[in-house]
Amino acid sequence: MATLVIMPRQGQSVESCVITTWAKKKGDTVAEGDILFSYETDKSSFDEKAAAAGTLLEVFCEEGDDVPCLDPVCIIGAPGEDISSLMPKKEEAAAPAEAPKAETKPEAEAPKADVPAAEATVNTEGRMKISPRARHLAERTDADLAQAVPTGPNGRIIERDVNALLDAGKLVGAVKAEAAAEAPKAAAEAAPEVEYVDEKLPNIRKVIAKAMVNSLSTMAQLTLMESFDATELLACRAKVKANAEKMGMANITINDMILFAAAKTALNHKDINANYLDDQQVMRYFTNVHVGVAVDTARGLLVPTVHNANKLTLNELSIAAKELINQAKEGTISPDKLKGASFTVSNLGSAGVEYFTPVINPPQTAILGVGGITRRVKRVNGEDVFYDAIGLSLTFDHRALDGAPAARFLKELVSNLENFSLLLAK
Repeated sequence: MATLVIMPRQGQSVESCVITTWAKKKGDTVAEGDILFSYETDKSSFDEKAAAAGTLLEVFCEEGDDVPCLDPVCIIGAPGEDISSLMPKKEEAAAPAEAPKAETKPEAEAPKADVPAAEATVNTEGRMKISPRARHLAERTDADLAQAVPTGPNGRIIERDVNALLDAGKLVGAVKAEAAAEAPKAAAEAAPEVEYVDEKLPNIRKVIAKAMVNSLSTMAQLTLMESFDATELLACRAKVKANAEKMGMANITINDMILFAAAKTALNHKDINANYLDDQQVMRYFTNVHVGVAVDTARGLLVPTVHNANKLTLNELSIAAKELINQAKEGTISPDKLKGASFTVSNLGSAGVEYFTPVINPPQTAILGVGGITRRVKRVNGEDVFYDAIGLSLTFDHRALDGAPAARFLKELVSNLENFSLLLAK
């Protein structure tokens, strides 16, 4: 029995996904578990595996198509099997029924192709009605859509209409037609040195850009900077690391310890652990701390959320954070795990940065930046004593809180980090 493959919904907030690559093509044999195609949301990428064995009988979407969740993508079945009941009722499905008309009376149909071209491609709102497959084909081939005669429902241009333009040689402008004719000659000549390369922004970069501009243009952001003596923190971490295997503990890192201290401290400062809902003129104070962890991935910055971090032990928090970080780096994290944070921590210590001005993720009211370890000196009982210090940068929204409460949070956080063993005992 044939199987209809639909676009999965990866998280409740996801409306559609973009198909990036097809691993199989129409007519290929498919085994259960084989990867059919890869797709991505704004922030994650996934592989769709075949739930049944058979032959890929039909493919409805191409690479680059933005497919609504739960829409049909392809059909797997036995060769020659009747799949008409599974075919989506779209313009592409109607194409075979109309084809004989064009073959029976080519002379009668030809004149009509040049008459109402531009009118039929535009709807009442002045927007061209065209299927995603037809649009992608036109973009790749420079077909002149202004001359297209739509044959899809409600005057929609579909793929075969673009193919008709290509067959007739109707490309965008005479210049492009001339350029196409000159292409073989130009290819024979030595290519000039490439001065630059333009690449389209990936979806995740567009999302990050929009979020950062929105953050800086709508908030009154201010950054306070402080450092703390990391002597006890580093000693504690060394002791835990030496006994981790024996005690069945995770590989707890400095970042895990700072996340732990930040969660415990933010619980005592409601203005820090909050959302500023500008559109409602409301401050939302959280009863628990949901820590966002900024992660550098190959696709861009992602911020998964450790929910109820203040309730977790250091070992539990370390395990939860590492699982989210790994999913983010692998590109398999659910979009639902990238929201809901009440406070964020961004650590650039591994890059050698001492201090920086992190940008708040709206509608949060604050974000903590963590720097690297530096060697410093301080005066103790009249003598110079060297110690390891870590820089902290707290950016806060001055609309939501003032400098004094922000400074009090930073001061308590420094104290908790410098006395980490006491914090663990609380």
